[in-house]
Amino acid sequence: MAKEPKTSIKDNPLLRALSRWENEGGRTDADREKRADLAKEEEALILQCLGAAVISRWNNLPTEVQRELFASAASVGEPLPTADLKEQIARFLHSHKDL
Repeated sequence: MAKEPKTSIKDNPLLRALSRWENEGGRTDADREKRADLAKEEEALILQCLGAAVISRWNNLPTEVQRELFASAASVGEPLPTADLKEQIARFLHSHKDL
């Protein structure tokens, strides 16, 4: 079985275009994965900061807003059963109520 000769970049217009594109700042799949990881990290940081801001102002929020936020937070937690998550959130809020 004979090996086919390796095509060089200069012999293939598609490879030349791709090489030019990457050299000009084009994105590759590895770049896309890296951006996705960074976006997840950024999202986690934003959610952490927003959560901390809400907790720091919790006692100043109207009771109805507290109830809505509590219900919303409890419905977000897929990994834990809702009752367990509600209990954890309630304990957390109680222990951080005077921040």
